[in-house]
Amino acid sequence: MSVQWTGPEGRVRPVVTAPANVLSSIGQEVDPTDPEIVALAADLVSTMRVSPGCVGLAAPQVGVGVQVFCVDVTGHPKAVTTNGTFVLCNAKIIEASRWRPGREGCMSVPDLTGDVKRAARVVVEALLPGTGEPVTITTDAFEARALQHEIDHCGGRLFLDRVAGAHAIYQRKVYL
Repeated sequence: MSVQWTGPEGRVRPVVTAPANVLSSIGQEVDPTDPEIVALAADLVSTMRVSPGCVGLAAPQVGVGVQVFCVDVTGHPKAVTTNGTFVLCNAKIIEASRWRPGREGCMSVPDLTGDVKRAARVVVEALLPGTGEPVTITTDAFEARALQHEIDHCGGRLFLDRVAGAHAIYQRKVYL
């Protein structure tokens, strides 16, 4: 079964940045068949697609405190496994293994990156927007990292909450 996003085109929304309260609040679970959630899913995909280097975006990052996010690591140099563009609702990690450190950045923390230890293999259960169909995604490497990062957003956590300490936070390089 494909998890590929085939929903409507959405509108581009502004991305909120830390310390916005919505970024540190646990998102509400959603009814994935609600037309407002389907529209939000489309908006997340559209916003991700116009944002250079963005491989995932969660609803709290556009100011909506719910558990919905999109991911697409296609074409990223660190990607090994990819499921294309997909949107998940109420996602939960049910298995995580092979923990590895890696550098992360975030559109909601635009000036910093940090080293975060995450599972290199995950199994995630979620619901698809529109149909509410349950799905299980098993993935690894960079896509697994992106999923964990977005699930954290839905749980009110930023990557900065997971770094080992100040020594693992870096000023983002700016390329002109």
